[in-house]
Amino acid sequence: MGRRRAPELYRAPFPLYALQVDPSAGLLIAAGGGGAAKTGIKNGVHFLQLEQINGRLSASLLHSHDTETRATMNLALAGNILAAGQDAHCQLLRFQAHQQKGKNKTEKAGCKEQGPRQRKGAAPVEKKSGAETHQEGVELSVENLQAVQTDFSPDPLQKVVCFNHDNTLLATGGTDGYVRIWKVPSLEKVLEFRAHEGEIEDLALGPDGKLVTVGWDLKASVWQKDQLVTQLHWQENGPTFSNTPYRYQACSESGTFLGLGTVTGSVAIYIAFSLQGVFLCGCCSCYVSDLLL
Repeated sequence: MGRRRAPELYRAPFPLYALQVDPSAGLLIAAGGGGAAKTGIKNGVHFLQLEQINGRLSASLLHSHDTETRATMNLALAGNILAAGQDAHCQLLRFQAHQQKGKNKTEKAGCKEQGPRQRKGAAPVEKKSGAETHQEGVELSVENLQAVQTDFSPDPLQKVVCFNHDNTLLATGGTDGYVRIWKVPSLEKVLEFRAHEGEIEDLALGPDGKLVTVGWDLKASVWQKDQLVTQLHWQENGPTFSNTPYRYQACSESGTFLGLGTVTGSVAIYIAFSLQGVFLCGCCSCYVSDLLL
C-alpha cells in the first residue's frame, strides 16, 4: 500500500520558489513565477491567512501582489517588511493587514487565477494585477519600497537574502560570490566583500554580528564583517563517502550551533564559535535545500 498523500493546503498559479510564515499574524507568504519569459505564467507574491477549522489547517487568499516580469526566487521577513530576491535585484515590500470596516467585499476583477481552496461560506476570490483582495472582513495592502541591484555577475542572480537580528541590516548573496550588507529600509550599502569563488548558496547572520556563508567552492565560512574568522572545506572537514565531490548547500544558525545541509542529503551540526563537529548524518536521499535549528 502506497504512502498516504497529505491533504493539499495551497496550489499556486505559478512555480513556487520561496515561502515565509508570519506566526504573529497567521500569514503564509508564497512567491514565485515564470520570470520574464512570455509563457503566460504570472509572477507574484501571495499572502494567505492560516486558520484551524474543525481541526484542520486552512489557507485563504488575502492578497495577490503582482511582481510584473520578475519572479521572486528568495524571501526574508522582518515584521511587516519583506525582502524579495528578483533576478539581480532585492525589492523591499511593506504589507499591512487589518480588519475591514463595514460590510465584507471583494473587489471586482477582470480575470480569475487558480488559487487555494476556499473555506465554506467564504466569498470567491477574484483579483486583478496589483489589486487588493478582501475576504472574511480582513483586508491587506502591499506597497513597493526601495529596490537595489545586489549581484553583478555576467548572468546575475540574487540567491539568498536575510535580515540581522534587530532588522536594521540586510545581507544578500548571489552568483558573483560577493556578500553585500545594506541598511534597512534605505538599502544604502555599508559593506561588500568577496566571500566565495563562485556562487553563494546560503548565508545567515548571527546574534553576535558574525556572518556564516556557504558556497560552490566547497567552503563554509564564518566572518566578522569582511574578516574571515574560521572556515570549513568539505574535502578536508567533511565525510568521505566516495570520490564524488560534495559541497555545502545550506546553513542555519541558532546562536549556539551551526547546521549545514548538503546536495547529497547529509546534515552536519557544528559548534558556532569554533566549528567543532558534534553531529553528522547522511539522513536524506536527496539534496538539502534548507534547514532550521
